[in-house]
Amino acid sequence: MIIPIKKLVERLELELKKEVAKLSKKNKLKVVVFLVGDSDEQRSFVRIKHQTAKRLGILFELIQYKTAPSFEPFLRKIKEMSQHPEVTGIIVQQPLPPQLITESMFDFVALNKEIEGHRRKTEFFSPLGLAVLTLLKYIYIHPKIDAGLFINKKKDFEALRRVLKHKQVIVVGKGITGGRPLVKTFSEVKINFMGINSQTPNPHEYYREADIIIPAVGKKILTAEMIKPGAILINVGIRKENGKLKGDYDEKEVDPIAGYYTPTPGGIGPLDVLYLFKNLLDAAKMQKWK
Repeated sequence: MIIPIKKLVERLELELKKEVAKLSKKNKLKVVVFLVGDSDEQRSFVRIKHQTAKRLGILFELIQYKTAPSFEPFLRKIKEMSQHPEVTGIIVQQPLPPQLITESMFDFVALNKEIEGHRRKTEFFSPLGLAVLTLLKYIYIHPKIDAGLFINKKKDFEALRRVLKHKQVIVVGKGITGGRPLVKTFSEVKINFMGINSQTPNPHEYYREADIIIPAVGKKILTAEMIKPGAILINVGIRKENGKLKGDYDEKEVDPIAGYYTPTPGGIGPLDVLYLFKNLLDAAKMQKWK
């Protein structure tokens, strides 16, 4: 069964738009996005964020470097924008050139504006992680498409730990935009899972036993014979095949076997972006907006 992500996103976006409007009566929320590069893929991801911000009534500023800047000036610019009183949150669009990749980069963003959840001791969870948890909440706890689907950290984390306690959960991949934030989220929420990557021997043996598989690889790694009946598949990886976007499994193959699965395109991405702006809303509240 396909998870009805489009309907979930439409309902949650409506709820978020109301919250943004309520908070924006005196000041508009504003997000600043840093983009290094000019590929079609990068511009596509930024465009989706821009369009979502526009629908929600959030100001959007893009700072783009078509070629890689020097390291220190880049960090200074991030810090400068982070300190600007009219900026509510900062996004650094991935991937970055190798010379700019460093964990400490996010320390230059104010703690209450680093809405992607990269910083140590951050108040924010990864938007991607929250998006995946929302789908698990929909399947196991709250099978309704309403405002109650947004993750409530106080009650939902405990409920998810309880329902997933005896489930075999697998996260495949360790990339900065996929596997890594998922591993971080599951670890922080204290949900048991197994991480699989290219170094794991015989991964298909683990797939066959899994109740939930979250592939974030960007290659076709799952086939119908690798999953057990009723398994839940939440795709994060994206690849192109004959000019079309595909996930880490073929939907027609897994449809007769999987209990639930996400489509590609139109899968986890829009929900991930929505949680980015949910984090922005929470950031505004932390900054004591009235």
